[in-house]
Amino acid sequence: MIEDLETQNIELQLLLQAIYLKYGYDFRNYAKASIKRRIVHRLAKDGFENISAMQHRLLYDVSFFEKLLLDLSINVTEMFRDPSFYLAIRQKVVPILKTFPFLKIWHAGCSTGEEVYSMAILLQEEGLYKRTQIYATDMNEVALKQAKNGIFAINRLKQYTVNYQKAGGHESFSDYYAAHYDHAVMDKSLKENVLFSDHNLATDGVFGEMNLVMCRNVLIYFNRDLQNRAIGLFTESLCGGGILCLGSKESIRLLEHSSHFDDLVKEEKIYLKK
Repeated sequence: MIEDLETQNIELQLLLQAIYLKYGYDFRNYAKASIKRRIVHRLAKDGFENISAMQHRLLYDVSFFEKLLLDLSINVTEMFRDPSFYLAIRQKVVPILKTFPFLKIWHAGCSTGEEVYSMAILLQEEGLYKRTQIYATDMNEVALKQAKNGIFAINRLKQYTVNYQKAGGHESFSDYYAAHYDHAVMDKSLKENVLFSDHNLATDGVFGEMNLVMCRNVLIYFNRDLQNRAIGLFTESLCGGGILCLGSKESIRLLEHSSHFDDLVKEEKIYLKK
């Protein structure tokens, strides 16, 4: 049994190396337990004998790799997720943002875009959206396409509305989308100042002179080396006095570059670059 586990771990490393060499997606420094769960799930679902058989398939079948990529990309999100975080943005961060003549915001790992639209709504209500450029990036092209389309399942809008209200929203949330049968389309004004583009935190470079970087609930899927790489990118990308927002289960304090940041809203993992 131990030998089987060791063999499977070797197969997993070879699979991730094959993905990187063949397709350029680097999962080698993602948290192994999370990646392995997703690989084993696909293994069972498609009836492969072992990971090596799966590796052979993905090397010669692009469509299978694209399916596997969706398994490996983490796309768990919702609008105004963790409402207390967005309330803190309104109360503690917006006053700082209002001191800048023009705003540049980077949503790193934006997934299907729910948090991008959440921020656009908040900025619009606070009178900042017209002077803001948002860069929304992810490595998953399928997720990016959905984000750009701004179309979400209508049955999720009830929860999004509750989140919005708890986050300090003071308008009618239904004004921000149009309902069509089983889906909702976000108002096109919310993406006028949003540029959606491909970016991989494992392999790509910095975005310069950002006033705010949002990367929530992404670092928990990285190992320490990749976490340090990502924080390094954010540190270089932020201007002095810029703001970094991480997820509720993430912290900068045990990572490299933490000395560049002060706590702004400690309980919400919002940091101010010195």
